[in-house]
Amino acid sequence: MGFFDFLTEEIAIDLGTANTLIIHNDKVVVDSPSIVARDRTTGKITHVGKEAAMMQGKTHENIKTIRPLKDGVIADFDASEKMISMFIKDIPALKKKWITPSLRMVICIPSGITEVEMRAVKESAERVNGKEVYLIHEPMAAAIGIGVDIMQPKGNMIVDIGGGTTEIAVIALGGIVCDKSVKVAGDVFTNDIIYYMRTQHNLYVGERTAEKIKIQIGAATEDLELPPDDMSVQGRDLLTGKPKQVQISYREIAKALDKSILRIEDAVMETLSQTPPELAADIYNTGIYLAGGGSMLRGLDKRLSQKTDLPVYIAEDPLRAVVRGTGITLKNINRYKGVLIK
Repeated sequence: MGFFDFLTEEIAIDLGTANTLIIHNDKVVVDSPSIVARDRTTGKITHVGKEAAMMQGKTHENIKTIRPLKDGVIADFDASEKMISMFIKDIPALKKKWITPSLRMVICIPSGITEVEMRAVKESAERVNGKEVYLIHEPMAAAIGIGVDIMQPKGNMIVDIGGGTTEIAVIALGGIVCDKSVKVAGDVFTNDIIYYMRTQHNLYVGERTAEKIKIQIGAATEDLELPPDDMSVQGRDLLTGKPKQVQISYREIAKALDKSILRIEDAVMETLSQTPPELAADIYNTGIYLAGGGSMLRGLDKRLSQKTDLPVYIAEDPLRAVVRGTGITLKNINRYKGVLIK
């Protein structure tokens, strides 16, 4: 490299189903919803990120909002590539450059991903001028981001609840010993709330409203120490077709999400049952770490703790734990060579 170093920029990307985050020079420079808006008449991508998210559920027939990533993997290749390139162009430091720099990237991927899906991520990155592209598994990045020393001969259990997938992994000696990836996460919670509102209140609400309900009063158990206030929800009455408003409490949302959270609990129990005995002894002492946006659901840590009889800790900034870990690996590529997939 040497002389051409100034032409190369390093970025770390957390390509999430719900949000995409990019780190450049140790700062989170992009934190946007993974949504694009496409003009149907021209076929061009008109808006990405926050602007496209504002349009969701409010478009006319000429504009379509797409979420290019589904269950943590690329579902729409063209849209995701455009989205990544537009996000990279948004990085303030790269806007000032005359020459488009070549990029060294570390991108995180779900642990249950197939070879074909992996190649799709890699090719998308190469098309936006990625000269060196490394991939890292999400639970691994989350562990590094939380501050766990993954190189030690000591077992740590990470549960990363994202938008599309929940990744559960037991990590030791810089590798994943056993892992499970379930497609129950933030998006499923949102759909559960939509379904509950339809069946219990005859109220048809959109995805954005359901997301808002989840954030404001979402809960995993009905006995919370600090319960949130009730919330007014507006939508369309399915019986009369008129717009209407209802009051809902966190207890109702806890009921609505119960089945999905049970599936996450079962996956955690299954992973624990596959853990080698020496590592299980370590996990008994260290507990379970939660990362990802889904871990912010009220009472989820308590519920998992009751189920597993282990202490459960939430990362201090769960939404950014994965991208922070990806950024740390980017800075110390030589140290984490064994963890990265070239």
